[in-house]
Amino acid sequence: MKKLIIIFVWLQGVVLPAIGQTLPDSSNVKLPKPAPDKNELKYNLNESGSHYFKVTFLNQTWLRYNQSNPGTTVMGEPASETFDIGLRRTRIQLYGQITDRAFIYFQFGQNNFNFLSQNAGNRKLQAFFHDALTEYTVFKGKNYLKLGGGLTITNGLSRFSQPSIGSILTMDVPVFAQATVDQTDEFSRKLSVFARGQVGKLDYRLAISDPFPITTNGTTPPAISANSSFAQRGHHKQYQGFFTWQFLDKEAHTTPYMTGTYLGAKKVFNLEAGFITQAKAMWHISEGIDTVYTAMNLWSVAAFLDTPLNTDKGTALSAYAGYFNYDFGPGYIRYNGSMNPANGTSLPISGIANTQGNAFPMFGTGSIVYSQLGYLFPKDMLGEGNGTLQPYASLMYADFERLADPMAVFNIGINWLMKGHTSKFSLDYQNRPVYNADASGATVSSARRGSVVLQYQIFI
Repeated sequence: MKKLIIIFVWLQGVVLPAIGQTLPDSSNVKLPKPAPDKNELKYNLNESGSHYFKVTFLNQTWLRYNQSNPGTTVMGEPASETFDIGLRRTRIQLYGQITDRAFIYFQFGQNNFNFLSQNAGNRKLQAFFHDALTEYTVFKGKNYLKLGGGLTITNGLSRFSQPSIGSILTMDVPVFAQATVDQTDEFSRKLSVFARGQVGKLDYRLAISDPFPITTNGTTPPAISANSSFAQRGHHKQYQGFFTWQFLDKEAHTTPYMTGTYLGAKKVFNLEAGFITQAKAMWHISEGIDTVYTAMNLWSVAAFLDTPLNTDKGTALSAYAGYFNYDFGPGYIRYNGSMNPANGTSLPISGIANTQGNAFPMFGTGSIVYSQLGYLFPKDMLGEGNGTLQPYASLMYADFERLADPMAVFNIGINWLMKGHTSKFSLDYQNRPVYNADASGATVSSARRGSVVLQYQIFI
């Protein structure tokens, strides 16, 4: 026992102090700083990172209340209102600069997936390739000219005809700008060869597209009538162009997609113009006998502003105003409702399909004025790490030949940007007109309907 006590005392008095002298003073030790969050999934293919491959993921979940159009039915039952949960978009992007000149891009995913989304009874047949393209940079290290081809959203007409949906200002894109969506394209994508580039302040893109037949879009095409519709005979190429004069900062040029709002990271002011044309794209019956083929001619002009207001506070302004002129032939009209929560109506309008649920005449021969405005509040206005708010408003005002009166659809909403576009909530209210049938066709009534949508977006 005495030996154990002696050993213990020796350890206390000699060994432990000696060890303590060799250990660093913890009060002076600097702990390593935590690594910053990575905001991208990127694998460098060379040491400099000029060759790389990147993956992104996006998911937009909707919770929606909708006041139904008159006569709406859901699975055969009358529904004056609906509440649904859905996936507006679920996407995976894979792309990269493989060599100094070779770029490759793929996008895979699904859209508008809610309880009514089953395809021929199989609700699993929804995901598909949106894009699959290759691109060659003609002048090494310069954006003067890129030549590409494949399944692509590289379009003419407008910036909203090829939107980067992860960065849009409003909760949803103005779908009317994707003028042939799911008619002769695949969710606005087409088989195309294209040239695009930036020369000085000019950003341009030109494309020749091979449109899909209307008979393969998954629905029964309308019968030929006195009102124009997409022709079910013949096949002609589509020609497109879009031009932007960039007065201030140049916009990104990695992919064909165009940013919705930069949240104050860039100072952008553009004047924009674009077109889409296709010979004999449409047909109708004249005087009840003759089949007449007409061209589809669409064009637009617009101004786009996205700029910081106070760089120290982080405030910014985003604004857009555009004029669209659509010629689909005489009397063309098409209803559309994003991720429509209804599938039937007891009050159909003669010659017009899919008028139920949240649909309104989104496409037609005539003219459209569209504008949107958003304001970004100071960064961290909700407290450090809680992000900030961005209220917005938009208006679509259309004067379509088939309608007796002009149509106005407006949206107001607010984005809660918890981490920019990476993690954000959007609350949106839309108000739209309701149309009735009368002896002259479709004409506006005094009624209007609304919908409220809460969206959560995650994007990396």
